[in-house]
Order: sequence, then C-alpha cells, then structure tokens
Amino acid sequence: MSRVPGLDRGPFGLGTAPLGGLYAPVGEDEAAGALEVAWAGGVRFFDTAPHYGAGLAERRLGEFLRTRPRDEAIVSTKVGRRLVEGDAKPGDEAFFAGTGLVRVRDYSADGVRRSLEDSLARSGLDRFDLVLIHDPDDHWEQAVGQAYPALARLRDEGVVDAIGAGMNQCPMLTRFVRETDIDAVLVAGRYSLLDREAADELLPLCDERGIAVTVGGVFNSGVLADGTHFNYAPADEAVLAGVARRRAICARHGVPLAAAALAFPRRHPAVTTILVGARNAAEVAADLKLSTMEISEALWAELESV
Repeated sequence: MSRVPGLDRGPFGLGTAPLGGLYAPVGEDEAAGALEVAWAGGVRFFDTAPHYGAGLAERRLGEFLRTRPRDEAIVSTKVGRRLVEGDAKPGDEAFFAGTGLVRVRDYSADGVRRSLEDSLARSGLDRFDLVLIHDPDDHWEQAVGQAYPALARLRDEGVVDAIGAGMNQCPMLTRFVRETDIDAVLVAGRYSLLDREAADELLPLCDERGIAVTVGGVFNSGVLADGTHFNYAPADEAVLAGVARRRAICARHGVPLAAAALAFPRRHPAVTTILVGARNAAEVAADLKLSTMEISEALWAELESV
C-alpha cells in the first residue's frame, strides 16, 4: 500500500508548471479557469514548485485552494530552488513570468526550511501534504546529506505528511529509494509511450517498498499531444517519426494518441497517479475527456510491438 494516501484521487493530478508561464505567458483568468475546471472534474491532487514561474504557480494555486475545502486536496511542492530578489528576464529557464525573483540552487538544511516557509507564505496555505527534493541532479551529496534529513525531521515533527524526490531521471531516484526513507517519487518523462526507462529498476523497487509513484511528463513535454517539444526542447526527426508510428496505430483503433499517453503509465502496478499540465480551462477539459476513453488490449498489444 502507498505511503501517501490520497494521491490517486480523481482522474489525474494537475501539474502547475504551465500556470507559471512555461514556454509562454499565462494570464490570471486563464490560470484560474484551468483550476476551476480541474476541480469541477474531480481533480484533487495539485503539484507545484517555487521553480514554476519563480513563485507564480504557487501563488495562483494557493489563491484558488483557499476557496475550496483544504482537506479535500492533496498538495505537493518542492525544495532545492530557493527564490531571492533579482532581475529575472522573461524566458528565464523557459518560464515567462515577472515576479522580481530569481532561482538559487540550495539543498542545504537551512535552505530547505527557508524555501518551505517562503512557499507557505507565497501560497497562503496552512501546509503542504508532500514535499519533494527538486532536480538535485548535480547536487546529490548535499541533497542526501542535508535536504533529506531536514525533510525527514519536518515529517517527524508533523509539519509535512510525506517527503520524496522529483526528477527527470531514474538512476538518482532509484538511489533515493534504496538509500533513504522517502515516501514518494515523482518521475517525469521516463515512463511514457516514448520512454520506458523507469520500468527497468525504479518502478519495481517502488512497488516492492510501497513508495508512491507519480508519473509526470506523460506527453513528454507535449509531443504526444500534438505538440512540438520533447523533453523540454524541440523534438527531432527521430522522435517525430516515432510519434507518427504510434499515432497511426492509435488511429486504426479509433483512439487519440493523447488518450493512450494518458492511460499508459497507470497500467503499471507501482504507479499511484499521473500529473498532467495545462495552461487553460480548454486544455484541462480536453484532458478530462481523454481520461475517460476506453482502450482495448488489442491497442496496447500493438503499441507494445513498436
């Protein structure tokens, strides 16, 4: 059984990076509309981070959730990128938002505490249910030696319910599962119709140890949902050709490729939920509709053959 009950509420979790202006600005009304439609559609797990729009996504999510019953929602944020005053430029780290704050990598114990305090103040929420160490790719020693113990103490003190790590890679997440007592992992882009690396070691280990697994990046930055980005960069011809093959298979079965991309990760027994990012109400509504489509075993078998 997962150590983080409630993550599987609703059709999927909503990732708020787009609401922080990922790739292009998002207006206040657009962001609020996306959250409204998600809530109305049964979404109750929301994932955010200081990184997303340099605090903008946390603020927008907090403003919305303060109008809803807090106990009905599961909210995760992240530590590792602390925000300080600075001259941020539109497009910094692919986000278009003007908050007057810039990101500083900080996986120290003090940095974790300060980052979480800032996130609570920014969002106006009374707590976060899950806190993840965010993208410590080049900071393993500090992340495991300082950030993790700091979060473990906060969990012991009841400040947060659960802790974990969120990354775009599998090897370090696997190390966290093996070498620490985390409750959850968020693996982005590594378990999808285009990339199944997480199935090799990470997912079986999490299944064995009861670690909650959230899969993000189910569209691999958009390329599996009629977008042009793969792994946060323009998709190359090889990737686009692979997408075209999968789209043709899905079309023969009368299923949109995006619907198969949404459904695929949840077929693995270790996966607790998936995260879907959306910029506006229309995108959320489309994803909710896709999430209800039935997909035959014949389609899955054909996709497995690719």
